[in-house]
Amino acid sequence: MFKYFPTNYVWNLSVDLAIEMGARMGEIEEMCAPLQDAAKQPDAAGTKAFRETWARMADKLCSLAEEDEQRGRLISAGDKYGRAATYYLTAERLQAHGAPGRMELYKRFVEVFNRGIKLAGENCERVEIPYGDAHISGLLVRAEGVTGPVPILVQVNGLDSTKEMKYRVGLPRWLGQRGISSLIIDQPGTGEALRLHGLTAVYDSERWASKVVDWLETRADVDAKRIGLEGVSLGGYYCPRAVAFEPRFACGVVWGANHDWRDVQKKRLAKEGSFPVPHYWEHVRWVWGAKDMDEFMTIAEKVHLDGVLDRIKVPFLVTHGEKDSQIPLHWAQRTYDQLVNSPKRELKIFTEREGGVQHSSFDNSANAGAYIADWIAETLGGRTAL
Repeated sequence: MFKYFPTNYVWNLSVDLAIEMGARMGEIEEMCAPLQDAAKQPDAAGTKAFRETWARMADKLCSLAEEDEQRGRLISAGDKYGRAATYYLTAERLQAHGAPGRMELYKRFVEVFNRGIKLAGENCERVEIPYGDAHISGLLVRAEGVTGPVPILVQVNGLDSTKEMKYRVGLPRWLGQRGISSLIIDQPGTGEALRLHGLTAVYDSERWASKVVDWLETRADVDAKRIGLEGVSLGGYYCPRAVAFEPRFACGVVWGANHDWRDVQKKRLAKEGSFPVPHYWEHVRWVWGAKDMDEFMTIAEKVHLDGVLDRIKVPFLVTHGEKDSQIPLHWAQRTYDQLVNSPKRELKIFTEREGGVQHSSFDNSANAGAYIADWIAETLGGRTAL
């Protein structure tokens, strides 16, 4: 794990995630060098300083991108907008719920991300899936070098990630090379669903996952018999739960097992384990729509997989980093052990040898992501060689 701030796990996690999304080290240095003292301050003061330096870099990149646009250098502009969006998102993610300017920062991030995708000509299309009176937004990345209906992997967030973050880390691109399309969504409790539509998380993830499958079944470019589901971090709960109760999924993958999230909350109350974001308890109450801690802990009691996984009758891959400081490794073993009816179950622990040992491999996603992409290709009928 790259530790720019020796005493601040949450900030190091954010920096590492930005690097995984394509941040440049020179820009990281310029943004982080002034923050050494702020990293030791309480959340409110520290995150304000973090936001200022990261947003300043993003603003500068947007200005440079505008100069590129004026000269007709649209690909270069798109690349700069893409990194600017990563820096806006990294700054927004650390802010407290309701912090002044947070919503404006998020909307700026979405605007800049979409502009970067368009100008760079990336294989990425925004889609909207009907869901109640609102919609679930997604990013569709098409399989490369194939025609007709193709397999697709739906990818869902954890507690505090977004579809754009998962897109930038790279799994959709790695799958595209292997002939597999991707649909990365902001499910309820994350990204646009939470921030713009007020859709809070639900423990019965099949409620929204089934709507996604309904939508995919209407598309001529999707093989409805080969729809998989992957979840990262808290998605390591959402994904198995959805696959268990939605039999149309052809396989499942967790990138960081999250078998018993209720236990994780109890441990965190006891000061055990690392927090993923500042203002953690305020954040989880926002995500789950809980008015206070009592209501949140009542909700959390439902967020576990015991008594669920024997319903899964499709291939399933469980992955975990051996040095995960957020979710103990033994929960990955428990998820695997309870997949008794999966015809092809596998437990893959990422070690120092291949990297990706931290939570959901945020410290080094390349080899771990390639392993997942290969497993998906082998399971859904893609390719592992060109």
